[in-house]
Amino acid sequence: MKTLSVEGADLSWNGGPAVLTGVTVTARPGEMLAVTGTSGAGKTTLLSVMAGLLRPATGRVLIDGESLGDRDRAVSLGVVLIPQDNGLAAILTAAENISVAVIATGGTPAEARRRTAESLEPLGLAGQADQLIEELSGGQQQRTAIARGLALRGDVLLADEVTSELDAANRQRVIELLRAEATRGAAVVFATHDPEAAAACDRELRLADGSAVWARP
Repeated sequence: MKTLSVEGADLSWNGGPAVLTGVTVTARPGEMLAVTGTSGAGKTTLLSVMAGLLRPATGRVLIDGESLGDRDRAVSLGVVLIPQDNGLAAILTAAENISVAVIATGGTPAEARRRTAESLEPLGLAGQADQLIEELSGGQQQRTAIARGLALRGDVLLADEVTSELDAANRQRVIELLRAEATRGAAVVFATHDPEAAAACDRELRLADGSAVWARP
């Protein structure tokens, strides 16, 4: 499994004002790291940098000591992102969204079918496997995106506010599944505004006023 590090990074969008400055954080295998802060504090920005979607204005992003590079390279290195907006294809079914992603990252069709079933079932979505994404509720879509992320079995799993539309029971279920990923050996980074979800993580990095400060190092 791999370690993902951000070192001395200033983060901004398209050359605009810095959202965060001087960020240094390491996501370690086998741990859940909570990234917390109010809306607009920079949680999505930090996860975008960790995912290779956004380059830092200064500083470095490393995976096992080597430059992370862009999103394509990050994917090839096993960095999985579950985005806040779910990123699902509305014209595909829940199962197809997952299977396509597994095959795109090197899985065989047989593996895709097995992993799809294995990821949908614990999220209570086995009955919705053949429904189009546009036919699902917001919470079901969010759980489908989580299932897709879990099916990819990454070395680093970045989850951006993935429990925001879920009820208490499903939030707890997702937290347990993220913990299982860490137990498997993945480095899990969970951006959340939910104090209870953050408390379930091993460490907590709090974003506020353009800085990243350890609440629980």
